[in-house]
Amino acid sequence: MPNVELLFGPFLLGTFINMILYGVLTVQVYHYYLTFKKDAPWIRYLVFYLFMAETVNTGCDIAMMYQPLIQKFGQPDAVKFFPTMFAAEPVVIVAISTPIQIFFAWRIKLLTKSNILACIIVIFSIVSCGGGIWTTIRLVQVKLFSRKPELHTAALVWFLAAVVADVLITSVLVFSLSRRKTGFVATDDAISKIIRMTVQTGFITAFFAVGDVVFFMTLPHTALNFLWDLALSKLYSNCLLSTLNARSGLQEMTGYQSQQRNVVSSGGRRPEGMMDGPAHNLGSAMYELETRTFDHSDVEYGITITKVVETRQDPTPRVRETTQ
Repeated sequence: MPNVELLFGPFLLGTFINMILYGVLTVQVYHYYLTFKKDAPWIRYLVFYLFMAETVNTGCDIAMMYQPLIQKFGQPDAVKFFPTMFAAEPVVIVAISTPIQIFFAWRIKLLTKSNILACIIVIFSIVSCGGGIWTTIRLVQVKLFSRKPELHTAALVWFLAAVVADVLITSVLVFSLSRRKTGFVATDDAISKIIRMTVQTGFITAFFAVGDVVFFMTLPHTALNFLWDLALSKLYSNCLLSTLNARSGLQEMTGYQSQQRNVVSSGGRRPEGMMDGPAHNLGSAMYELETRTFDHSDVEYGITITKVVETRQDPTPRVRETTQ
């Protein structure tokens, strides 16, 4: 008889983590719909779809644990066969991760203007989706815990393709955003924050996928890999929602109030009492400043980078009319 602790312990802990992350996701979805009411309809529909899919995923995980621990408690079949609802796990995970990876591929296309990079990420994402569907089919066919190693090929296609897609998304975003720095402190701070968030979120999903593969391959007769597996879908959704929700704070960092206007007076210092604003109109004793702005609205996370170029212009001399 298999070790029940190594068999159902990881299943149960993975389900607990999944449910905790579902609570976090619920708060994030509520905050998103409350804050970003003017987002494109398709993005709002994507968030709704992901929340519904995650709800189904959580329900499947609860049913998956209820069957062996309650319905079939003490019966030999409980430790002999995979739970019936476990077969739904891979296909539901890829139904969540694939749209998210494609969404980030679209953002990369906007950011880099490169169709090739976006297509490569989409290809790996679709391969991962196919691997997840294949794993579900093999689970229905295999059924027995003792035949778990027979799932290795399908699972490797699923996880390795997902890892490559996640690493590509993180690497391309970090590289592209690093090149977007403007020299303005507020904007550069916002970009640095985006880069840190990108690395953290991309690293988490890739780390859990790699952990799943390693435990799956090295410990084939235990269920320890499901500690990683059951949390994967919630990590993808929470990463996307945290990315969308972070825009409000980042936009404040790059607003007019946080931009510095380096206006130099004729004495080499900023005049006292001068207020920041969209234009600078100084008296005739000083000089006038002409302000030009260059906007890049295709930046990741919805942040618009504005470069402000100020040029010095001598005041127009007044011509006195004299009567003779």
